Amino acid sequence: MSEHAKDPFRIRDHVVEFDDIVAEIVRRSQDTRANVPMAADVAYGDDATETMDLFFPRGKRNRLPVHMFIHGGYWRMFSKRDYSYVAETVTDAGAIAIIVDYALMPAVRMAGIVDQVRRARRWVRDHIAGHGGNPDLLTVSGHSAGAHLATMLFNGDNRPSGIKAALLLGGLYDLKPLQNSFLAAEIAITDDETRRFSPINHSFDPSVVVEISVGADETPPFHSQAALFAIHLEKQGLAVSCTTLAAANHMSSVRDLGLAGTDAASLLARLVTT
Repeated sequence: MSEHAKDPFRIRDHVVEFDDIVAEIVRRSQDTRANVPMAADVAYGDDATETMDLFFPRGKRNRLPVHMFIHGGYWRMFSKRDYSYVAETVTDAGAIAIIVDYALMPAVRMAGIVDQVRRARRWVRDHIAGHGGNPDLLTVSGHSAGAHLATMLFNGDNRPSGIKAALLLGGLYDLKPLQNSFLAAEIAITDDETRRFSPINHSFDPSVVVEISVGADETPPFHSQAALFAIHLEKQGLAVSCTTLAAANHMSSVRDLGLAGTDAASLLARLVTT
């Protein structure tokens, strides 16, 4: 057993099929980019990392619902291209899918990434009508670190948020425990970052409907953080639903977002048409 095997945040040690799932989602994302109408690498800022891919349902586009997905990877790996497949579920539901890219730690710090996703959201609000979308029908989802970043779009600094609903899958809502995880050597989250960017410390837009979801086979911190964050939001008056995805782990749950017929995909499809 490796020295990291007991680290509940080191996903690779707890998901035997980790590499197989990553290979699958990359392959499926390639297929999505080949088969779903899209506008690639749309800039929301000046930096090379500040781009997004837009995917469209086939047919005429007139004030369609819009959904923004933020990928995970502990803020230090993956890119939007790895998660194009999520657009399958969104576009099949009749909405425009926006898969967002952002800079990765440790080259940048948490504040920079949070600023990026907020500017991506502003771009959507300001420009999506030109692509056939309705900015008043904006929903958001994120997985793992992406769920964390999604909360930063409707917290106390961003009210009214302009977001109708959010799906938070396998999210991280208290960053403090990560300081004692394998990530300490990789991204070295600071005391200031845990204080400023832990969602559990924030207030939120009470008009946003939130779905908090976690795989049944996730490690304990993901379950406890989801439960505590749900209570935190409910106390502030948000409408919150909690879902445990049967027989799903941290990686299979996000894979399933793009697989029709799965519980995760059904949650996402319902959200984008809220």
